[in-house]
Amino acid sequence: MKSIRKSLLALAIMWAGATGLSSQDIPVIDFDSFRPIIEQRNDTVYMVNFWATWCTPCVEEMPDLLRFAKDMRDSKFRLILVSLDNPDHMESRVKPFIKRFEIEERVILLDDPDANRWIPIVSGEWSGAIPATIFFSDNFRHFHGKKIDYEGIKEIVVPHLKR
Repeated sequence: MKSIRKSLLALAIMWAGATGLSSQDIPVIDFDSFRPIIEQRNDTVYMVNFWATWCTPCVEEMPDLLRFAKDMRDSKFRLILVSLDNPDHMESRVKPFIKRFEIEERVILLDDPDANRWIPIVSGEWSGAIPATIFFSDNFRHFHGKKIDYEGIKEIVVPHLKR
């Protein structure tokens, strides 16, 4: 029963991202609920960026992430922003950040204190430092463990977009 609830939550989160939720509707989930998102395999290229409002390089790269997602809006590309902020900072930091950057992409707040368990599941290459980004689709998976810019995203994503 618990796994059914987690699957339904993951589907609801995926559906919510496709429908453009407002910043008021940011789900706070644990890794087990989040995991199906990074394990999906289809012809869409996903970019899942782990960030926090207190992380200077995360803040610096955000405009390029958002510009690339906007430029690719009509393609099979999806950006998912995974905040690692403390859930207690949702109202004071996360929502104002989303408003300031006019973020329309899906945002999830990952609240799972057992990072030593889930970080290696995301990527064996990940030290836990942020920003960190995984790119994947049905035919590739790539980890990027530092700040990335528009051209860097383009180099990774465009070759994997299916026409």
